[in-house]
Amino acid sequence: MAKKLTKEDVLKIVKEKNVRFIKLWFVDILGAVKSFTITRKELEGAFKEGMGFDGSSIEGFARIFESDLVAVPDPSTFSILPWRPKEDAVAKMFCDIFTPDGKPYDGDTRYILKKNLEEMKKEGFDTFNLGPELEYFYFRNDKIPEIMDEGGYFDFLPLDLGHDLRRQTIQYLEEMGIPVEYSHHEVAPSQHEIDLRYADALSMADNVITYKVVVKSVAWLKGVYATFMPKPLFGQNGSGMHTHMSLFLKGKNAFFSNTDSYNLSENAKHFIAGIMVHAREICSITNQWVNSYKRLVPGYEAPVYIVWGRKNRSALVRVPMYKPGKELATRVEVRFPDPACNPYLAFSVLLAAGLEGIRKKYPIPEPVEADVYHMPDEEREKLHIRMLPGSLIEAIQETEKSTLVRKALGDHIFNKLIENKKIEWDRYRQQVTNYEIEKYFPIL
Repeated sequence: MAKKLTKEDVLKIVKEKNVRFIKLWFVDILGAVKSFTITRKELEGAFKEGMGFDGSSIEGFARIFESDLVAVPDPSTFSILPWRPKEDAVAKMFCDIFTPDGKPYDGDTRYILKKNLEEMKKEGFDTFNLGPELEYFYFRNDKIPEIMDEGGYFDFLPLDLGHDLRRQTIQYLEEMGIPVEYSHHEVAPSQHEIDLRYADALSMADNVITYKVVVKSVAWLKGVYATFMPKPLFGQNGSGMHTHMSLFLKGKNAFFSNTDSYNLSENAKHFIAGIMVHAREICSITNQWVNSYKRLVPGYEAPVYIVWGRKNRSALVRVPMYKPGKELATRVEVRFPDPACNPYLAFSVLLAAGLEGIRKKYPIPEPVEADVYHMPDEEREKLHIRMLPGSLIEAIQETEKSTLVRKALGDHIFNKLIENKKIEWDRYRQQVTNYEIEKYFPIL
């Protein structure tokens, strides 16, 4: 594992590499990157005292009468932006947000993830490892979703016209210290995936934000548009963020058992049960947009039914097959989140749900290996199979009742997020869509 950079390391690199500008990054409650730039002359002061800013215009941040906030850069997240000129180089760092009196700010979603990781340690674990698979689309412009290719799963030239874009993206990610496992064309036309190598939860949430910035920046430099919108094309698969997860203690995988037929420990089984029990109430966090629920419909490889299995790719939670000698790789794959979520909040609620399962020893149901999409309704009822929410408003209503989500996110973010999502739903339901015009206007 690479040594984490310190303030002294960063100041030295900035001088040696002639870094002139440093972008300070943080995200709002919806996961949108916010950034302001300082010069290298301000860097030492930023480390010591932070940089003050007005938080009243940031979504989900402070109200006008309490708007002064302080951004303190985290030196361990420093990296040079490889697509910017080498002379007068530009770098970035993620920031932690504090109030003027030095207290962590309750609206900082990075802080919320840190709090949940502290809760994890109280339960006897020291590391929450994550390996998300983020899918996305390349389109010819940002106005309409005009596809660039007709490729499908694992296709190559001439059907995959995004391979050079992916190659450049991977090169930049690795230059920024973010290891990549593999990449490929996905199922839908113009859909792609780059898989990051697993990391601890906080590092991975930072990496996910960086990954999305790099994907979009490379596309923009090449004159195309990349989007993590969950369902941009009617009749095609949407984009998911399948997330592989495991808990560790002192370097040992707490999810592995060599005596269980599935090679899953009791902790792993309770964790899976926790995700399943609380899936409906955390869904508005892992799938936070109106458009997210256009993806979560039967028939397009996205999970809809709350079941788990090993070979079943229609399942909400899948357990990849164990390979002898690969105990550290034992993990669960949660398949319903999408890449448009705020990763700090999504990872927080997934962890909270899993830990609740461990804490309360939730029993795990039998795995389901049949295709649940085509299962008769009466069989699903017999197996007590529930569904994810079918719309954003249904998901919000589930979240509103959730003590688990409120505790995981804290009152500030919980209330702000519910308020924001209700506004989004109200705006959406007032729209008159092309579907309605084409379907009803000629006959009504």
